[in-house]
Amino acid sequence: MATQVTAQHRFSFLQIAIALQTLTIFLQAISAGLLLTSSYGETLHSVGARVMYGASMLYVLAAVLAWKPGGGSLRPVRYASGFLVLASVQVVVGIAHVPSVHLPLGVLMFGLSVLALARR
Repeated sequence: MATQVTAQHRFSFLQIAIALQTLTIFLQAISAGLLLTSSYGETLHSVGARVMYGASMLYVLAAVLAWKPGGGSLRPVRYASGFLVLASVQVVVGIAHVPSVHLPLGVLMFGLSVLALARR
């Protein structure tokens, strides 16, 4: 009798939060392109900024919840908190219309978020 083994991979709340954050940052890059080419781009980018910031806060919450029960390393919480600081700076320089900081910081944030996703 052959036993069938199925590989189940469950995603943790922390992995889902990081993936959501990465997706929202990517969508912000798309809406930034629309900002330059369409009349509704500014609205999409503005709404996307709020969603991205919310996703960053969710990432912090997920990191705290993942750390608290096991009492493990604080590294994910620190990383998520640092990312929330970067998101805060990104929002401030976006509102201030400082593209020389806003654009490279967005690229950095996307890269860091992809890296965090790959590590999980």
